[in-house]
Amino acid sequence: MAEELRFPTGLGTSDADSIKLMGQDLAADLMGKVGFGELAFWLVAGRRPTAGEVRLFEAVLVALADHGFTPTAIAARLTYLSAPDSLQGALAAGLLGGGSRFLGVTEDCGRFLADTLVAAGTERDYDVIALDAVRKAKEERRFIPGLGHPVHKVQDPRTPVLIEIASAEGLRGPHLRLFEAIGRVHPQVLGRTLPLNGAGVCGAALADLGLPTDLLRGFALLARAAGLLGQLAEERRRPIANDIYMTVDRNAVYEP
Repeated sequence: MAEELRFPTGLGTSDADSIKLMGQDLAADLMGKVGFGELAFWLVAGRRPTAGEVRLFEAVLVALADHGFTPTAIAARLTYLSAPDSLQGALAAGLLGGGSRFLGVTEDCGRFLADTLVAAGTERDYDVIALDAVRKAKEERRFIPGLGHPVHKVQDPRTPVLIEIASAEGLRGPHLRLFEAIGRVHPQVLGRTLPLNGAGVCGAALADLGLPTDLLRGFALLARAAGLLGQLAEERRRPIANDIYMTVDRNAVYEP
């Protein structure tokens, strides 16, 4: 009976003797030969990325590994200290804790840039498109995702590096170009200069790679999981969760 079990999906099939993924034998063709970043891209895009696309995509994952560093670390450590299933609960709490406010900037920026480019039609003067977009956002009292950072007030160190990698690999497309243009023109409208942040440039780069905007937050969560595991390992080596609890939770004032 076990030999007859097969579980086909759109991505592959498992049977008693093999695991096929995207038409490849997982054990013989993929393990040890395909990196995790390449596999993640391949699974989502349905095509094998080029070496340049892999380099840019993995640079994005590295850039986002720390994202939402402080609140996710607090959420993860508090849960690690108190939850029955401590490790799983801490990972979930850390991902959810940074999932909307922090990691959502990647998706929000990619979507903002994509929608702006569609609305611009055939116009390809990126400074003109950016100026219109910033003016409209100000009129509607909306924040521009990817603009501004609570720590890196002048320049987010990740932004120029990702743009440089995209340029070197021939992948600096319309989303990144528009993102750069927003960085150039926004002081004319806002009256002050804000940095282009790392989460935003990652959203622009992922959009230029042709990945669905609805999944950009998922890539940020994927990257953040690596940072959370590192923080939990640090907690085991040098516990500070109780200190965080005494500082944060004991001093919290709860309101209905």
